[in-house]
Order: sequence, then structure tokens, then C-alpha cells
Amino acid sequence: MSIPSAPTPDSQAAPPTALPAGGSSSLADGEWHRMHPLTPLFKGGLVLIIVAGIVISNMRDRIINFFVQQFAPEEAAYTEYPGDPIDWVLANNLILLALLIVVGIVVLFIVVFWVVWRFHQFRITGSHVEVRKGLLFRSQRRAPLDRVQGVNLTRPFPARIIGLAKIEVVGAGTDSNVDLEYLATGKAEAVRADILRLASGARSARLAASGAVPPGAGAYAAGQQGAGVDGSAPMTRRDQLVGSMNAGVSGLIEGVDLADVAPESVVKIPTGRLIGSQLISALLWALLFGGIFVVAMVATFTGMTADGETGPEIVVAMIGLALGMGIPLVIAVVGITWAQISRSLRYSIAPTNDGIRLTFGLLTTVTETLPPGRIFAVSVSQSLLWRPFGWWTVRINRMSGKSASQAQSGTAQQFNTVLPVGKRADVERVLGLILPGITPEELTQLWEHGVIGGQPDDAFRTVPRRAAWRHPLSWKRHGWTLVPGSLLLRKGWLWRQLAIFPLARMQGISIAQGPISRAQAVASMQVHSVTGPVSSTLSALDREDAQALIDEVARAAVNAVTHDHSHRWAEQG
Repeated sequence: MSIPSAPTPDSQAAPPTALPAGGSSSLADGEWHRMHPLTPLFKGGLVLIIVAGIVISNMRDRIINFFVQQFAPEEAAYTEYPGDPIDWVLANNLILLALLIVVGIVVLFIVVFWVVWRFHQFRITGSHVEVRKGLLFRSQRRAPLDRVQGVNLTRPFPARIIGLAKIEVVGAGTDSNVDLEYLATGKAEAVRADILRLASGARSARLAASGAVPPGAGAYAAGQQGAGVDGSAPMTRRDQLVGSMNAGVSGLIEGVDLADVAPESVVKIPTGRLIGSQLISALLWALLFGGIFVVAMVATFTGMTADGETGPEIVVAMIGLALGMGIPLVIAVVGITWAQISRSLRYSIAPTNDGIRLTFGLLTTVTETLPPGRIFAVSVSQSLLWRPFGWWTVRINRMSGKSASQAQSGTAQQFNTVLPVGKRADVERVLGLILPGITPEELTQLWEHGVIGGQPDDAFRTVPRRAAWRHPLSWKRHGWTLVPGSLLLRKGWLWRQLAIFPLARMQGISIAQGPISRAQAVASMQVHSVTGPVSSTLSALDREDAQALIDEVARAAVNAVTHDHSHRWAEQG
């Protein structure tokens, strides 16, 4: 939540104290720093300039006619003037005046952008990341490091060419994210690493071991103007801009984050598989929109026939409906499919010391780091259309730090997909990253009994036969079981899904009965956790099994929470 607040004067910042060596960036020192000078341009100035250009282009005649009335009243009927308005400016020797007006507008934009940049600052201390901005309407936003759920590094296409990136610190509450936009890509990567290191407790442990002062009172490891830690001369603004542009163009040609994802991605998705899976999924959209189109066609034909319309009139109406409704529906299907494909291209997933590193995106690239202990649920699912190919997708529930409307955006939803499409081996590699400590034998059991199901020694407690009518296709599959550290929910036949809920991060569990369920001695259950694509409900469970679920989860959750220290992962070893 944004809180109006006056910025703290720079003079009140903590005194400089050298940080111990350890890879700290020059920006994670507890001091206030400014964003990249081009930040206002990419935060809205670019759109403003484009809109202003369109408005001026469309209203050029009126604008020039206004100035004509001011300086040449005798030609007030300028709208009658033949030819382009620019010709009138040239014919009346008003070139200098026109150029002065253009220069004045440019200077005004520069001043506004400079003011916006001057009062937009951030700082990183040992306890939080903080951003303040605004001159007339000031706001200050803070993200406690012990509540950080992830750190995303995004490179929108225009900013990527210039070599800029945006850091999004994902908080634990609604609308709690803190954005650092924009920084040079190299600095952004260093700042991201420092935030994750501070959130893990590594900085505190290192300072305590060295006897240094607590974090937050640090000094510049390198000058604010870009001086190197080796004592080299500071780079000028021009050198920084040229270097970042070169790096941006090189990265656009060579690929995304190839050096940033280390070690190499554990899963490689063939482009053909990715495109094919999305085209198959697009078939569902085509069927949906096609059904709407057919209903509209039938309704129009029936109405015109009842009104006694002739054959040629009906044909013309059908053609008009096809052009007016069919083409937009086709464009919608193509747009949705392309958006899904472009967001998943250049996908990679890899383990790092700070958590799981996810990278994806063709033009706009996004790199997300998920620290351990920040994943609240995992699902492995497969649609009926993917079954012949043996394809699966893996999604997670995590705290996004966004409002409900922001969470519906395509990028936010992409953050919940850790494997867009993959075969069994791919799924097992991803689960091995998401569920640390799981053994290959446990993965095999999880796949055979949880994902596939139907084994003779199935441990899942499923729907009783008396309630099979509620799930006629999946009643033998629909159920739950408890394994060390996790609760597993399995359901679906047309759309298979196995949901895994780590007990240490569950918020609670509840059961409910309606009058019909009470008569059948069955109940519904729901796992209370953060919202996301992973379903947390089961219905038509035997009442005794549902009560046993409550008791067993309560005992197992206490033990899991006691032994879970993943939120301070860097202090484990």
C-alpha cells in the first residue's frame, strides 16, 4: 500500500561503513539511490510522446489555424487555405517561430522528466527495500525482506534494447510489491542477488561472523557515478548509455539470460512441442468461439426466415455477420495463442543458491527467482487433448503481492507456470527442484500413484461407491492421501490433476456438508492456502475419511512446521 510520506533527507542516512567482501552491489548499502535517467521515458513518457504525436497529427489544421488567428487575423479563414498546413508555415516565413514552439515543448518534456527522475529514489537496507517518489504528491513503499516471496527481473522490449531492466520485489500481501524501474541490466542483476542474499539471512550471518556493524549502514562499494570496485575511473553518463545499448542489442540477438541462469536449465522444451501444445489448446478457444458464431448465425437465419426475407437478403446478412463477427473471433483466437507462445519461448528453469530461477519471453523477457519456502502448492495436470502426446504442465500457488485485478494479467499468470509443457522426465526434474529433499524413489511413487493412479496398492482415500454419481468418470481417482511433509489431492478424468500442498505452509483445512451430503454420509473439504491456479477442494469424500483428514493433517502440520527452516535458506549450512 502506498503511504503518503515526506522523503527522509539524505543527510539523515546512516554513516558510511565498509561492507565485507562477498559480492555486494554498490546499491545495496542502505543509502538512497536514483533510478536510471531514462526511467521517466519508459514509465510513461514514451506513451505520452506517441499520444501527443497522434493528437498533433490529427489536430494539426486546428492548431495552426489558432496561431494564424493570433498572428495574422486577416487570414482567419485559414481553413480555406489549399494544401498542407506546413506549406502555409513555409509560405509565410514562420519556420523560426514553429521551431521555437517545438523546442519549447521538448524542453518542457525534459524538465518534467528530470523532476520525475530527481524525486524517484530507492534504498536497500538489511531489513527492507524502500522506494519513494513524487514532488507534490509524495508516496513511500516498503517491502520487509523477511516477507519477500520472490524477485522478478523484467526486460520490456523497448527498455531491453537500451539495456535496462525492472526489478519487482514480490511481497506477501495484496498490492505489496515494490518496483525498482528502471536500472541498467548489470546493476539490476547485482541488486536482485543482494536482495535475495539479504532475505536469506546470509548478510546478517556474514556480518556477525566478521564482527562488522549490522547491515543498513553500509557505504558505497563503488561510486554512484559508476566507479569500479577496482579503483578505475568512473564512467560518464554517455559511456553508460552506449554500453547499456550495446549490451541490450547483443542480448536481443544472442538470447535471454544465458549467462544469468547457472547452472544450465534442467529442462529444454522443443519449439515444435511448445507451439503444438498451444495450437491444441487453441482448439478449445476455436470451439468456444465457433459455437458462439454458429448460434448467432442460426438465430439470424431463423429470424429473417420468420420475417419473410428473401434468399439474396439472407445471403447478404450471413456474409455481413461472418465479416463483422467471424473475423474478430479469429483474431481473438490467434492473439490468445500467440500471446501464450511468445510468453513461453526461450523458457528455462535452473537451481541457484537463492532458489529456483525461471526465465521466459521472446521480446519482453522475465527472469524470476523463487526462494525456498515460498511455494505453497504445486499441481501436475494434463488435458484430454494432450494425453495422446504424454504432455503435462506444472503450476504453483505463490504469493504474488498484486491486487486481484493485477493478478489476472498474463504475466502474473505466467509466474504461476513453472513448466508450460513437458513429458514425464521433464515433470520429474521440475518437481525435484520445487520439492527439495525428495528422492528418486519417492518421485516414482508420486508419479505412479499420484499423477497416474489406478494402482492395485493405491493409498488414496477416494469417493465411496454410494456417491459415485457425483463424479461418474473419476470417482475411483478422486481422493487424498498424506505423505511425509505434504498433502496430496488427486482428481479429474477429462482434466487430470495432482495437487501437492506442503504442510509447513498450509493455513488450515475445513470440511463442509450440505443436506444431501449429510444424508449420504459424505463431505467436501478445502485446503486454505494462498490463491492460485492449483485447486484446493475435494467433494463427496466419505465422512469418516474427511474427519480423519482433519486429525491427521493437524498432527503432521505441527511436526512439519517445527522442522521447516526453508525461509532462512542461507543459514542452513
